[in-house]
Amino acid sequence: MFDVIVCGAGPAGSVAATVLARGGARVLLVDRSKFPRDKLCGDTINPGTVAILRRLELFGAIEPMTSRVDGMIVTGEHGVTVRCRYAAGETGCALLRRDFDRVLMGAAVGAGARLEEATIVRGPLVDNTRDGPRVRGVVLAGRDGRDLRVPAPMVIAADGRRSRLAIPLGLTRHPRRPRRWAVGAYFSDVADVSSYGEMHVRRGRYVGIARVPSGLVNVCAVVTGGAGLDNPASMLFAQIARDAPLRERFQRAKSATPPVVLGPLAVDAADAGMPGLLLAGDAAGFIDPMTGDGLRFAVRGGELAGGVVLTAPGGRPYAALRSARQHEFGRKWRFNRTVRRLVDRAATVELAGVAAFTAPWILQRAIRYAGDAS
Repeated sequence: MFDVIVCGAGPAGSVAATVLARGGARVLLVDRSKFPRDKLCGDTINPGTVAILRRLELFGAIEPMTSRVDGMIVTGEHGVTVRCRYAAGETGCALLRRDFDRVLMGAAVGAGARLEEATIVRGPLVDNTRDGPRVRGVVLAGRDGRDLRVPAPMVIAADGRRSRLAIPLGLTRHPRRPRRWAVGAYFSDVADVSSYGEMHVRRGRYVGIARVPSGLVNVCAVVTGGAGLDNPASMLFAQIARDAPLRERFQRAKSATPPVVLGPLAVDAADAGMPGLLLAGDAAGFIDPMTGDGLRFAVRGGELAGGVVLTAPGGRPYAALRSARQHEFGRKWRFNRTVRRLVDRAATVELAGVAAFTAPWILQRAIRYAGDAS
């Protein structure tokens, strides 16, 4: 008998499982993939996330496979460029997402969680009680083709944007707007890449660039609308080619991996869970990746979910998690929504470019806030 089943062994699920196992809970950690596995991501961790990982004593195993990120470069229309260095003693880092996830998953197993890889979650086990529906466990696809019903007093859904638990229960949905897709790949021989992460913001789209420890460069374009996604390589090169500064830097660049498509990106969550079920990571709501907050929301959200199970085993843990998430993330959610709306409107992109040109400190403060830096 398990005390908690955590579905999804990405950063949110693995951190939740680690917190729970360290607290003495019997944890089953399930993921449909076999690790290590690749996942489309910007591959950067901001200073705030680094601080959380240090506090959880998880960064020591991660640090040797990272490279430093000393700040951010943000460019806009008409040649506007703002460079922001993080404060002294604060750095972010870059590493391959496959390595990050593998280390966090290993930490959960090391803490005592039982891991079942290559295991598909069919859906939740739900009882209809006098007080309404309650999750009592999960249904897993068995090795012999038959479904397995695995009971547990608590389940954490950290199984991503297309959660097999949150969506069927009506806790999350994909909104009609905004409709964005990400297309990313690794490149070699990109010119003028530094220890700074880059975000190139244009009307209705943006391109992120980050150097990773392997010597390659992570390039990810986020676009509105799904036109051209049937040929992601052409789309990614087209996004680079239509921008003169980027086009020049990519003249000698070579694609080292096939492009990967992810989308539509947005996920709205109605609540942090329900009786017997808590949400974490992308299953709790997917944040537009422009501000680089996704991994912080995942890591801290997983920690909050695990902590709530340990401190509020009775009563209404999902209500406690809702309150904790609002307190922790509320201001940043509002900030991200504002930035997202800005990019959606041509006029506001123009105004932001003028503001950044005449008063760059405004954008520098926004960059530091986005990175949870001083």
